[in-house]
Amino acid sequence: MPPTLASLVHHSALKLTVRAGEDHLDVPVRWAHVSELADPVPYMEGGELLLITALKLDAEDPQAMRRYVKRLAGAGVVGLGFAVGVNYEEIPEALVDAAREEGLPLLEVPRRTPFLAISKAVSAAIAADQYRAVTAGFAAQRELTKQALNAGPEGVLGALAAQVDGWAALYDASGAVVAAAPEWAGRRAARLTAEVERLRERPAPASAVVGGPEHEDRVELHSLGTGRRPRAALAVGTAAAPGTAERYAVHSAIALLTLTTERSRSLHAAEQRVGTAVLRMLLAGEPDHARAVAGDLYGGLLDAPFRMIVAESASGTAVRAHAPARSAGAGADLGGDPLGGLTESVESAAARSGEAVLVVPEGERLVVLAADGGAAVAACTRYAAALEAARAVPEQAGGEEEELVVGLSAPAGPIAAAAAYKQAEQALSVARRRRRVLVEHERLAAGSVLPLLADDAVKAFADGLLRALHEHDATGRGDLVASLRAWLSRHGQWDAAAADLGVHRHTLRYRMRRVEEILGRSLDDPDVRMELWLALKATSAE
Repeated sequence: MPPTLASLVHHSALKLTVRAGEDHLDVPVRWAHVSELADPVPYMEGGELLLITALKLDAEDPQAMRRYVKRLAGAGVVGLGFAVGVNYEEIPEALVDAAREEGLPLLEVPRRTPFLAISKAVSAAIAADQYRAVTAGFAAQRELTKQALNAGPEGVLGALAAQVDGWAALYDASGAVVAAAPEWAGRRAARLTAEVERLRERPAPASAVVGGPEHEDRVELHSLGTGRRPRAALAVGTAAAPGTAERYAVHSAIALLTLTTERSRSLHAAEQRVGTAVLRMLLAGEPDHARAVAGDLYGGLLDAPFRMIVAESASGTAVRAHAPARSAGAGADLGGDPLGGLTESVESAAARSGEAVLVVPEGERLVVLAADGGAAVAACTRYAAALEAARAVPEQAGGEEEELVVGLSAPAGPIAAAAAYKQAEQALSVARRRRRVLVEHERLAAGSVLPLLADDAVKAFADGLLRALHEHDATGRGDLVASLRAWLSRHGQWDAAAADLGVHRHTLRYRMRRVEEILGRSLDDPDVRMELWLALKATSAE
């Protein structure tokens, strides 16, 4: 504890006597300062014990003393020491009364106690307090280091919370809470997500203090990471501003957690290289070799149905390396790096749920292998929906830099990995044509093929195939296109198709022979009938 007026009064060698302000002796003393100026306030910083002999003061003038004491109290002076037996044999009542009115502690200093002795006592107490703080800080640093080695980030948070007599929480790159200590602090930390998000936008290292009526305590936020964009964040909640020892503990925790974060980043890069090898083996039809290479890292993922996700940046933005995230972030970055934001969302969701996920960046493409029905697939669809919604709002749409297309395969196993990859690519192609962020292959298979006919290439094929029939009908010599449509819709049943057209079946037979003559194709060929039907559907969809 720093020295207080009470500790100085109880100092046996100083022999100080309290003459006023008895109720304010527990105030810390930052320094003891001697000044005989009539107005020493310009030279005060606050927290001083001012020592005087009233050499230049009219200490017996009540008005002058009121003004003098009021100025001292307003400047933050915590106490006034008056040496008796020098200029005054005792403290004048005018000064005593003024100190009592203002509530400023007034200490009587006997003649045999030099001001230097008081200054030395204050200095020694401050030095002892600083030594205790440094010693406690080093002890906290050792404890935090031990916890980091033995228990990881969770151990660091627990030790830090104990050191600061408060709570601590760790956030991942998406702003979600990874861990908190004590356990009850998790809900409190979750309410600071918006502040953590704002901190992430500032270059590291960055910090902020959160407090106010809406908060239960004082919270410091610190970014973690050595790169331009923070990899994580630390929150420390305390009842008041941390002291010197607590500050040592906070800084030690920041250093240790930053080292852990950067180490995790290196491990993540190594895991990603293993994941690339596993993916290549799966696509090459070697699931057994893939399992052997994956081991415990991705092994659980290969033993259950999974989905293949293929994503591309339409603007040509390559996937940037990301540190492993720990939990899903609803506030994932939707800015100029959509592939990076998708990576962050998928990895965060998988880590929070404890499921394995394989993420392989391939230049401008991202390939993800994730458990069917798991958190990673759900995070992918949420991220795509958020991008889709952002596109619909003009002020949020950022042009090509926000373009992202994603294809999602049907559930598959290791043996069918290559087929799942092809499905994801097909869905990706459809998403690109339809200008959608995400398309699921299952939805395509369960739906109709007709929406696919809206493609410009299909329409061009249909126009070319049916052009001769349309030119024939334009001369008024028959209605071959309508007759062909009716005949195909009735599966070649002459009577039913003729009835639909309101003509005799012999007339319809004649028209179908003319169709064959004009097109140079036989309607007995099922491929020809299929192409003509699709062409008719494509042109009628315009």
